[in-house]
Amino acid sequence: MAKRRRRTPARTLASLPVRLEGDSDLIQVVVETPKGSRNKYAFDPAAHLFRLKTVLPSGMAFPYDFGFVPSTRADDGDPLDVLVLMDEAAFPGCVVGCRVIGAILGEQDEDGKTVENDRLIAAESENHHYTTIKRPSDLGKRFLKELEQFFVDYHGLSKEKFRVKKCVGKRRALQLIKRAKTRDW
Repeated sequence: MAKRRRRTPARTLASLPVRLEGDSDLIQVVVETPKGSRNKYAFDPAAHLFRLKTVLPSGMAFPYDFGFVPSTRADDGDPLDVLVLMDEAAFPGCVVGCRVIGAILGEQDEDGKTVENDRLIAAESENHHYTTIKRPSDLGKRFLKELEQFFVDYHGLSKEKFRVKKCVGKRRALQLIKRAKTRDW
């Protein structure tokens, strides 16, 4: 008689471990919106699918893949956001291993309150173009200014005010992850 397999609950993308198994230096990132897309997608953990959240105006697109760190909850109530630097665009739902480079610390106004809304900057572990990038300053001032301005403009489309406080390095970014984690890693 064949042994019956015990069923386990399906893991959702939102509940994957923060760290990539077998590599303590890499975090997992779930891509929601691919580089070059005008469509902003958001993962709906209750329905286990991606929903179209908004469409950016003509001439505006996501400059890099954008997603979240699973098993985290940031101050705005959503998983911790990540901008992923990689050679080619991924697709919604793609899980990639990333090296943390730093973070853009930001805040926005929601319902009359100011909340933190930080964005990690990470490089996909198998990329070729960003292998030498170790800290945000390696990207250059203009690159960082353009990233910061993208987030200000993106939030401005929905009449939200997003303010960049500063850009920080890997150590501070890892502290943000640790503070936001909702399960052991």
